Amino acid sequence: MVNFEGIIVGASVFLMIGMFHPLVIKAEYYIGVKCWPAFALVGLLALGASLLVTNTVISVLLGAFAFSCFWSILELFEQQKRVERGWFPKNPDKKDKEK
Repeated sequence: MVNFEGIIVGASVFLMIGMFHPLVIKAEYYIGVKCWPAFALVGLLALGASLLVTNTVISVLLGAFAFSCFWSILELFEQQKRVERGWFPKNPDKKDKEK
């Protein structure tokens, strides 16, 4: 019998990473790095859920989602630096000056 679990997990993680890239860019543009606690909270919830789910594939996907959230925290601050360097556009309507 053929086992598709690895392909399902691989494709899902690939799509998850692809989804987080523009999410981080948009979050930094509209909200700034002050939204990092939201990524942390969602990541912790997903991590906790991954410990409770009995289905292996779903548990793995929740774990990958959790660590994608945690990695996004770092990427938010990196994105802020990229904006300061002029590599990405700065939101002229964003009022807070974060450092």
